Amino acid sequence: MAKPKITVHKNDLPEGLDFGSSVAIDTETLGLNLQRDRLCVAQLSAGDGTAHLVQFDGLDYSAPNLKSLLLNEQVLKLFHFARFDVAVFKKYLDVTTRPIFCTKIASKLVRTYTDRHGLKNLCSELLGIELSKVQQSSDWASKELSDNQLEYAASDVLHLHAIKERLEMMLTRENRSEFAQAAFDFLPVRADLDLAGFSDIDIFSH
Repeated sequence: MAKPKITVHKNDLPEGLDFGSSVAIDTETLGLNLQRDRLCVAQLSAGDGTAHLVQFDGLDYSAPNLKSLLLNEQVLKLFHFARFDVAVFKKYLDVTTRPIFCTKIASKLVRTYTDRHGLKNLCSELLGIELSKVQQSSDWASKELSDNQLEYAASDVLHLHAIKERLEMMLTRENRSEFAQAAFDFLPVRADLDLAGFSDIDIFSH
């Protein structure tokens, strides 16, 4: 597998960067607590073996070019566990991201033969690619990210387009595409509920 091209940008994407009709996106934060742990990095890829990483300094989240992309309803945003990333973008960039395709949700709807729905599992089974998760827990607020961190961050978005294609075929085969789309459409509301303090409450339960 060819080594990916990784470009790092400070606090925003450069002007005029075109990801086409769909862009894979992920975020790195200081932890998984939305109220406590800040956004450090956003990584994006058009699925062409290139990754663009936006490194935030914790002070400037204006990011007009990244915001414009997230708000562009002509560009599909691909995530793995979109619920978290969409909430992070809402909190720090004050944008409602849409439209969305979430590979974790799609996996749970069609890969019912397993409880392993992590990105590493999807890459291994669907694409035959083994991902390293060694850098998953590291200091993403560091002023200078290591080569290992950069490669880890890039790997989280480089394969989402290919995974989406496989999962879409499975969704169609099992007649669950409408379920998936309804779940994707609900994600901005789910993110708002998380930010409002309802993350551990099932609002649909008795």
